[in-house]
Amino acid sequence: MSLLDRFKRTPPQFGHLTWLLFPEDQLTFEERNLLSIAFKNITGTLRNNWRVIDTLEKKEAPRSTPHQVALMHLEKERIRRELDSACKDIVQLLERSLIPSANSGEEKVFYSKMRGDYYRYLAEFTKDDPDDINAPSSLDAYKFAYKHALCTLDPTHPTRLGLALNFAVYYHDIGDSPIRACFLAKHAFDEAIFAALNMSSGQALEDSLTIMQLLKDDIILWAGEIQ
Repeated sequence: MSLLDRFKRTPPQFGHLTWLLFPEDQLTFEERNLLSIAFKNITGTLRNNWRVIDTLEKKEAPRSTPHQVALMHLEKERIRRELDSACKDIVQLLERSLIPSANSGEEKVFYSKMRGDYYRYLAEFTKDDPDDINAPSSLDAYKFAYKHALCTLDPTHPTRLGLALNFAVYYHDIGDSPIRACFLAKHAFDEAIFAALNMSSGQALEDSLTIMQLLKDDIILWAGEIQ
């Protein structure tokens, strides 16, 4: 039974998908994207909900009762535990199965980027802890993925560009280094803009241009912080 068939039979109350996979699974392109989108949606919703509650807590705490403040804090902790669980689920799957069995090139870069992404989400809560392992793990994953991407993927490849974008976000948000973030993003953008001149129109070019615009937006934003 394929992953798609297993997914279709998944009870709706199950959010995480790692239990659907067998140890020997090597996912098809469609299955890989399904897994990526599913976890992106799960963690994206949780991260957004946490930010909403955090903002509300900071805004309303001065005029809230101790009981109300405690409830908001409990809700934040509940969301954080769910996010922590989801991120660790996918990281475990990537490290134990998907990355070791991935083909060299785009597939290896894609999964290694995912590993960096989910460690980064964990590091958003732990980066100030002296014993934090999530930020270093995210950095290692991004470095490995980027080095592999430079050797195997064209500068305009959407996976390479997406990796550069997220790696730059790591340097800005987790590494607190807008200078490094700008340098990485600008290097990726400059290489891609030159290579894009020789690309024929199509979906690949559209995807590349979309990510390049995001890189450009971040470069402008972060450059303003440096000045």
